[in-house]
Amino acid sequence: MLAFSNSPPPPGETIKHKRGNESYMALVWRRLKRSWTGMGGLILVILLLLMSIFAEFIAPLDPKATDSGFAPPQVISFHDKDGNFVFQPRVYALVETSDLDPVTFQPIVGPDYDNPRPLGLFVKGAPYYLFGLIPGDRHLFGTTDGGPVHFLGTDKFGRDILSRAIYGSRISLMIALTVVTIVTIVGTTVGMISGYFGGTLDAWIQRFVEVVLAFPQLPLYLALTSLIPVTAPTNVFLAFVIVVMSALGWAQMSREVRGKTLALARIEYVRAAMAVGATDRRIILQHIFPNVMSHVIVAVTLAIPSVVLLESFLGFLGFAVKPPLISWGLMLQDTSTYSVIGSYPWILSPVAFVLVTVFAFNALGDGLRDAIDPY
Repeated sequence: MLAFSNSPPPPGETIKHKRGNESYMALVWRRLKRSWTGMGGLILVILLLLMSIFAEFIAPLDPKATDSGFAPPQVISFHDKDGNFVFQPRVYALVETSDLDPVTFQPIVGPDYDNPRPLGLFVKGAPYYLFGLIPGDRHLFGTTDGGPVHFLGTDKFGRDILSRAIYGSRISLMIALTVVTIVTIVGTTVGMISGYFGGTLDAWIQRFVEVVLAFPQLPLYLALTSLIPVTAPTNVFLAFVIVVMSALGWAQMSREVRGKTLALARIEYVRAAMAVGATDRRIILQHIFPNVMSHVIVAVTLAIPSVVLLESFLGFLGFAVKPPLISWGLMLQDTSTYSVIGSYPWILSPVAFVLVTVFAFNALGDGLRDAIDPY
C-alpha cells in the first residue's frame, strides 16, 4: 500500500517526476507559472520594486520642485495645434489663464497650444544622485527640451504628483518590507519554540501572545506615534513607526506558526529523529522549519498589503511619515476636504499606486498558496 505524506518535502529534496528529478522549489515554480494571477502579481511586484529602487531615474521631475500650484494632468497628444497627426507624442505647456476658479479664486491653468513639448525616452532633466552616489541627469521619460511635464497633475505647492508617487513608493515599500521581515523573524521563532517545546513554556508564551492580540491596535498606533516630539529627526520618527508596527504585528504570525509546529511535531519522521537522539536544534532547523516555511512565505506576501494600507492610513492622519520624506499616505493628506477633491480630483492619484500594490501582493500570495500546497 502506498503511503502519502501531507507535508511537502524540504526545499533541497528532489522528487522523481516524469520529467526527471526536480527539486521542491522547481515544482513550486512550475505550478506558479500555470497561475496567471500569480504570475501577474509577481511581474507587478518586480516592477514596483524596480520603481522604488531606481526612483531617481524613473521619475520625470524633481519631487520637490514647485511649479504654479494646482495644475491638471497634461494629456499626451499626437496632433499639433492645427489638428494634423504627428508621429512624436507631445504635451502642451500649462499656463495661467485670465479666468478664476470659482472655489479658490485662483487663476485657472490651461494648455498653451503655441508651445508644444515633444516627449521622448532617456531624456535629460533634473540632476540627481542614483543611490546617493552616482550622479546623473537622464530620466526614463520626459520632454526632450527638459521642461516640466505633469502626467498626473500637481499638488497645491506645484509639485509633480507622479514623481512624488514614484519616490513615495520607496518609503512605503521600505516600511512594509522592514516591518514584515521583523514580524516574520520574531513570529516564526516564537511560534516554533512555543509549539515544539510545549508545556509550561508554551502556556506562558501563549498568554503573552493573547495579551498582545487583545490590544486595540489602531488606537495604540495613534497613541504611541503621538509620543514622538514634532522636532524629532525624520529617521528617528520613521524607525519608531517601524518598531511600533512590528511590536504589534508579530503575535498573529507566531500563533499561526505554533499551530503548524504542533501538527509537525507529531509526524513520524520527527518522532523518529527524537528516538535516535537528534538534538532539539537539529529537529527544529532540519525537519520543522523547512515545512513551516511554505506557510510563512504565503503569510508574508499577504501581510505586506496590510502594512501598506496601514501606513497609508496613518500617513493620511499624519501619524506616520513626516516631511521632507515622501510616502503615499502623506500625499493623501491633501485629500482631507471634499471641496479640494471636487475641484482637483487628480490629487487622488496616489490611491491608484496603493491599489496596484495591494493587488500585486495579494495575487502573488494567492498564486504561491496554490503552488506551495499541493493539496
